[in-house]
Amino acid sequence: MIDVSELFSCTRCGFCCHGETTVSLDREDQLRMLAALDMNEDDVREQYWRISEKTVQMKTVDGHCIFYRDGCAVHSGRPHRCAQWPLHPSILDDENNFNIISESCPGIKKEIGYERFCKILSRSLSENALLPKLFRIVKK
Repeated sequence: MIDVSELFSCTRCGFCCHGETTVSLDREDQLRMLAALDMNEDDVREQYWRISEKTVQMKTVDGHCIFYRDGCAVHSGRPHRCAQWPLHPSILDDENNFNIISESCPGIKKEIGYERFCKILSRSLSENALLPKLFRIVKK
């Protein structure tokens, strides 16, 4: 099995948490977040989620995700898209994607070089070894 730390080690800097929009939450994301927050769904919906028709997203406050407080306040229950970042398959398509992402994310192990990074990431994705490590639920 591939060790994700060969590619990335989250510094919890929060750069990926900044912006005026956040990722959409599927039902699994919602359940994981509810468990991590140890709150009932109605309260979480009112306090933390922005809901429009069938789309559920985390609210933003002052230009960042509502859970960003010098790091992710709901890290163990974060959405799968947040857990996937920055090991996004688009890196494999274009070295510019790797350069842009690695400039904005201090956790990327850019010192291993683009070719080695892609080789490990590609192997990880094809073996599906990366998914369990990124999406596992960390218990309190």
